[in-house]
Amino acid sequence: MPSLAERLKHDWFILTSLVSKDFKLKYRRSVLGVVWSVLNPLLMMVVMAAVFSFVFRGDATTQPFPVYLILGTSLFNLMTASTNSGANSIIEAAGLIKKIRVNKMLFPLEKVLFELVNFALSLIAVVLVMAIFRILPTWNLLMLPLLLLYMLVFCIGLSFLLSALAVFFQDIIYLWGVVIVAWTYATPLFYPFSILGDTMQRLMLFNPMYHYVTYFRSITMCGAPPNLRYKLVSLAADQAQIISWQPPGLTENLICLGFAVVTLAVGVVVFRSTQKRFVLFV
Repeated sequence: MPSLAERLKHDWFILTSLVSKDFKLKYRRSVLGVVWSVLNPLLMMVVMAAVFSFVFRGDATTQPFPVYLILGTSLFNLMTASTNSGANSIIEAAGLIKKIRVNKMLFPLEKVLFELVNFALSLIAVVLVMAIFRILPTWNLLMLPLLLLYMLVFCIGLSFLLSALAVFFQDIIYLWGVVIVAWTYATPLFYPFSILGDTMQRLMLFNPMYHYVTYFRSITMCGAPPNLRYKLVSLAADQAQIISWQPPGLTENLICLGFAVVTLAVGVVVFRSTQKRFVLFV
């Protein structure tokens, strides 16, 4: 019987091997290769900025709009890509699961880690856009690893949940695509929070991605010049109050951590309670 340390070492080897394999498969037929991970968010930002900056050009909360846009979409895309691939992870690994005994949790976990690597590459695009608009980094950016930890735990929990459900109900994969589209429009990625009504603003407080995106923008935009400094809309009493971007405090960190931990707990419980039956359905 292998010891815990040996099992962890074995799982880590499998995990890193799977990430390396996916990375090579993704870029092996691409002319631009890894550069595409930088160009893709830039090109998407240009297209969306051209469309939505005209609509929201008079709103101070979204200026400079390209920065506002790329910060929100890049972080949201991390969740989208990791959960979409995570949902398919067990089904895609069916051949391996049937042949050898392996920790099944490694497959959705690997998908999330792989997308985290891609997100790290996309941050180059974020830095370029910030440089164009002369937004200087501050010490608040040291909170980025903490945000990524929240996101990592949140996405792993969702991937555990979706991958387990997809084994028994493959329609979950298609339904999740619809949920992602609705979630995209329900999160202030390319529009300001201020245009929402009071009811929607209150409901937004229960949207995990709203908190994660706001966190990302907060730690990034603190270095904006005074004439480009963002404004954040928050609920105070029963009315909207405009305040300057501030680094996330203890309350916001607890909220982000709470969403992550609860999601992970639900995902682990569902996954572990159903994994013994995977081999019968994949």
